[in-house]
Amino acid sequence: MMCKKTNTTRHLIQVIAELRLASMADWEILLQLVQEFHQFEDVNLSEQQRAAALKMLLENAEMGGIWLICCNSQIVGYIALCIGYSIEFAGKDAFVDEFYIRSDYRGKGLGKQVLNQIKLLAQAQGIQALHLEVARSNIKAQRLYAYANFEVREKYVLMSVKLSDDSAITT
Repeated sequence: MMCKKTNTTRHLIQVIAELRLASMADWEILLQLVQEFHQFEDVNLSEQQRAAALKMLLENAEMGGIWLICCNSQIVGYIALCIGYSIEFAGKDAFVDEFYIRSDYRGKGLGKQVLNQIKLLAQAQGIQALHLEVARSNIKAQRLYAYANFEVREKYVLMSVKLSDDSAITT
């Protein structure tokens, strides 16, 4: 799949994003994109941890999937969904676990298109709700997500505990 450029007026060129479900055949480019995103977001995983996490998601569709974002015949990013279940939302839900578009392709409308497409793909899989987290300092991304109808849930705070830490279990 490729992104396409279409002339909408004499001076404006619209860039069209297409999504393609990633597989192990995409390993090298996907690993490179994830490393770029993790560097951008200061995610601290070893290369072994990163590779194991990617492999797990690529090989287990029931856990979610990773879609490559294509534009102008190039892979320019990815979006990863991780599937769960919610009593509150009465069915399957999913987290947009990671969403990355290379900097040269940002600000061209790709993010809006990708979010619309991923919502349709999630809906087709029977997913009732999508969730995501975004850095408080990333105002541009927050505006993008608000435009795509994601809402801040003021009543709730997302909290996490890393269960691999010995101190995670208290007595």
